[in-house]
Amino acid sequence: MAQGTTTLAPVEVEAPRPRLVAPARHSGSAAKGRHAARRPAPPVAVASGVGATNPGANVAQLPVGAASEKNISGTDVNARPLSRPVEALEVAPGLIITQHSGDGKANQYFLRGVNLDHGTDLAITIDGMPVNMRTHGHGQGYADMNFLIPELISVVNVRKGPYFADEGDFSSVGAIHVSLIDSVERTMASITTGSFGYNRAFGVTSGKTGDGNLLVAAEANIYNGPWDDPDKLKKINAVVRYSQGTPDNGFSLTGMAYANRWNSTDQVPLRAITSGQIGLYGALDPTDGGNAERFSISGRYRDSDSTSATKVDFYAIKSKLNLWNNFTFFLSDPENGDQFHQNDDRVLGGINASHTFKGYLGGFRTETEIGAQSRYDNINVSLGNTVRRQFLSTTRSDLVKEASAGIFVQNTTWWTDWLRSNVGWRGDYYNASVSSLFNAANSGTANATIGSPKAGLVFGPFARTELFVNAGEGFHSNDARGVTIRESPSDGSPVDSSPFLVKTRGAEVGLRTKLIPGLTSSIALFTLESASEILFVGDAGDTEASRPSRRIGFEWTNDYKPTSWLSLEADLAMTRARFRGSNADQAAAYAELDGYPASQTGNAPGNYIPGAPNMIASAGIRLGEAKGWFGALRYRYFGPRPLTEDAAFISPATGLLNGQVGYRFDNGWRIQLDAFNILNSKSDQITYAYGSLLKTDALFAACFPAGGGAPTAPAAVCQTGIMDRILHPVEPLALRVTLAGAF
Repeated sequence: MAQGTTTLAPVEVEAPRPRLVAPARHSGSAAKGRHAARRPAPPVAVASGVGATNPGANVAQLPVGAASEKNISGTDVNARPLSRPVEALEVAPGLIITQHSGDGKANQYFLRGVNLDHGTDLAITIDGMPVNMRTHGHGQGYADMNFLIPELISVVNVRKGPYFADEGDFSSVGAIHVSLIDSVERTMASITTGSFGYNRAFGVTSGKTGDGNLLVAAEANIYNGPWDDPDKLKKINAVVRYSQGTPDNGFSLTGMAYANRWNSTDQVPLRAITSGQIGLYGALDPTDGGNAERFSISGRYRDSDSTSATKVDFYAIKSKLNLWNNFTFFLSDPENGDQFHQNDDRVLGGINASHTFKGYLGGFRTETEIGAQSRYDNINVSLGNTVRRQFLSTTRSDLVKEASAGIFVQNTTWWTDWLRSNVGWRGDYYNASVSSLFNAANSGTANATIGSPKAGLVFGPFARTELFVNAGEGFHSNDARGVTIRESPSDGSPVDSSPFLVKTRGAEVGLRTKLIPGLTSSIALFTLESASEILFVGDAGDTEASRPSRRIGFEWTNDYKPTSWLSLEADLAMTRARFRGSNADQAAAYAELDGYPASQTGNAPGNYIPGAPNMIASAGIRLGEAKGWFGALRYRYFGPRPLTEDAAFISPATGLLNGQVGYRFDNGWRIQLDAFNILNSKSDQITYAYGSLLKTDALFAACFPAGGGAPTAPAAVCQTGIMDRILHPVEPLALRVTLAGAF
């Protein structure tokens, strides 16, 4: 199939698409002075907890290349109540992060009206290391942030849109770059205990070693959660870093180790709850869960002066994931159930390097950055059917070697005191070799190249206000298994392969103003368009196409600090997301279900994009000085989403209020109480709509008669199951107490 010319196809998240066409086993988740604007280097600072100075204190003054770009200090990140580590990234305006199962699995992301699955089209890095995993066992772009220790964050840089030449794979909707601290002034330790068996211990220390600093940090965490079948999460995490010099002239070497194991209460059909089969916090398959490991070594080198700057980041990562899920229960296998196992075991490494030339050309100040980025993944990935985590059969198993190399150039020129331009281009080359261990027809090699131009203009400042105009193209890679596939692993039928690299296009115009003292306000209008794209469905080992779509929206962000002891924040993001064109296949599938409304509802053709949020909002208040009483309140609103193309199923909106209150003593000790879901909402943390089958459904007996008789329901109906709202509830009101000290 010809390579698409645009991307950002809507992705389904952890749920079989409610379409009947080519049903497949476990068709669950989608495998889916002014200076030149650049990502800030991590400042040398202390951790954001007890006895801290202010890491990244001046990040608000760092230059940005678009109205939607933002830099947030580690202090501001840690001033929020965080129920799980990845929520530190919700400092990105308009970003919602949810979880549909155990807390060891990668979270799910929503931004700019895009259902990003576990990280598709949202590039995340930690100190230059990519978090997104390509050709991953559970989904393309899988971004597991459970190894992040929030107290070690120095700066979070947030970018949105395909406008930056140094951003590559998975960055079409946005990119989040987390920089970690190099040192702490005092050794710090904390213990936290709370509702539902939550316990955590954390410690960090640093000291002079030779000509540099050695930092050591560790955490241990256990948690059961409110679930009828406890999560029994057990996590350990450690970071060791040696650094010399400054962020602009120096280097660091960092080692990380992470291990986690958990049970999970996955999403369940609403009918199972309303019928009394299970409670709101119950599970239909209590053996779901997983385990994960991650080990890495990374390095950072910086050398700069008034005429040039050199940046080098390198990394080597070993990661492993075993995951057991059951999304459709007894739809495919009436005896053993539909649980499946996904395994991803890989080693990857890469290097990113760039050099910036600073000077004047024709009397105009200019900076030109030239860079190269490379990455290599050696992957062992498989999908199989299980019952209570016991092996039944293999759907597919593959050895994949995937390599990529990218080059980029970007130039910033100051034409006047009120006008600067940023023009760039990047080119990327990808190569993959797939060895399918059980079906040689799906083995093969693939190569692809793609070019991506970028451009931006910044007008101002006028009255402490700047106008930004940005446009560009980007891309994301597809799962290499979907690029070489020829036959469905489920039934051997012919399937279309997917393009390796898929182009994206986006544009944005926005304003950022500091006209009112203490207030930084920005508004951005954006558009994203996508053409037909074929996605590899990790839970089925198959591929699946989607239609063209268009998203138009705006984001409004406000940060107000009228005094040293009071901060206010308010963000609003709204997006209109729709498919374009018609869906003849879906219309035919809908007709086949006629006479069975429980299966037909939600399968009508339409132009709504399942899971695309049209409104996301948040607001917060923070009070307190460096010592004495402090507190915070934050409200997060996750608007309703259409769950099917015809919007027959719509998710409820979810509003959560979290709070924090505490006291910092003069001697460096701190006591803190965090409260999550203060209003005790019973809403959904995440919602889907698709077909499934329970043994208590009347349709189950019609599709699988006792004694092995012939089904009395049509095959199309039995393959679809009962359409229903599938949900994972918000965790109830929870309290956590932290005692921390600096020594």
